[in-house]
Amino acid sequence: MTKIEGFRIQNYRVLKDIAMGRIGTDENLISAKPLTPLTAVIGKNGSGKSSVFDAFAFLADCMDSDLETVCNARGCGGYDKLTTNGNEDEPVKITVCYRESEDDRPITYEVAIGKDKNELPAVRSERLRQRAKNQSHGQPKSFLYLENGKGTVWIGDEALEGDESQRKEVEFEPHKLAIVSLAEQFSENPRIARFKKFIKAWHLSYFYPDAARQIPQAGIQKHLNLYGDNAGNVVQYLERKHPIILKRILEDMSEKIPGIGTIKTYRDEITNNLHLLFQDKGFARPFTQQQMSDGTLKMLCYMLLLRVPDPPPFIFIEEPENGLYHKLLETLASEFRSHAAGPKRGSQVFITTHQPYFVDALELDEVWVLEKGADGISKIKRTGEYAYVQVMTDEGQPLGSLWYSDYLDAR
Repeated sequence: MTKIEGFRIQNYRVLKDIAMGRIGTDENLISAKPLTPLTAVIGKNGSGKSSVFDAFAFLADCMDSDLETVCNARGCGGYDKLTTNGNEDEPVKITVCYRESEDDRPITYEVAIGKDKNELPAVRSERLRQRAKNQSHGQPKSFLYLENGKGTVWIGDEALEGDESQRKEVEFEPHKLAIVSLAEQFSENPRIARFKKFIKAWHLSYFYPDAARQIPQAGIQKHLNLYGDNAGNVVQYLERKHPIILKRILEDMSEKIPGIGTIKTYRDEITNNLHLLFQDKGFARPFTQQQMSDGTLKMLCYMLLLRVPDPPPFIFIEEPENGLYHKLLETLASEFRSHAAGPKRGSQVFITTHQPYFVDALELDEVWVLEKGADGISKIKRTGEYAYVQVMTDEGQPLGSLWYSDYLDAR
């Protein structure tokens, strides 16, 4: 399973410079603990949790569109609205350190985005690096390095900086990420193609219950989309292709939400609309998705997201606790962890939350505290780095309760 070990975001809104986990190209982070399979960011309103989410979405959107389009998408308001206040002349920088599998050497991707002479967003620099097979220490070597649309790519799955026979000079339009074009043009360098495929497969959940209440057109779909408005199509897919998996999902739903019996699809032959029918054990006639509670729809969508046969490699969910009964939050956290860290290693799961009950179910190394300072800039710290918090949790104090009582402060 491809896994993100660490990342760094610089000059993106309130995130002037935050880093999480291990990054092999950074002297200060090379020996840090990598990110856990389940990772949660907590913080007060306005601390920057949504900015972390949006930074991941920004990078994912760059796989499909030019930079100007991405900077104006999702209500971003253009490039000038993305940079940190007072730091407008510096580029936005995103660094991702990841492994394609546990046995592979880490790869680090670094991109810096600023503006060109026409004030349009453009790639200032872009780089992919990896250590050689026989290299046990020191800086990893580039196999892609571009500045202002010009640079070098090293062709081959093992070729790196210094191998002149595999070196190729390239030039690209700086208003799109070079890895997008390189993945399409150079089949000789599958590492770039795999990295692009990895990011395109990310699932960033903008789910809200009213989206799941919409009535889609019939037609099977393998994965839940960003908003969850195709939940019925995914259920229809599981009904036809994986009925045993759907049966297990429904059994788990019944344990988590008392009263839920069966869930099945119904296609209106005249309109081709696809309805979800929820059979409540206390009623003779089923309810449609339009009549179900927020919590039921949310739990169903999360189960569909995690339990499909080929789940996304990376899932980012913003505030999954909304609309759920507080006693379900521990169950949901366990569901996320068993999926992310279980023997089959389904997806790496990243979450933002401000619900202490959810945090109570998490472990020290899984939780990061984001705190905005008096200067308006946010800083982040892993809860496992607080010595006194370790002592208090060892004595039985729940982590969420410590946060609620203001024992956690990233500053």
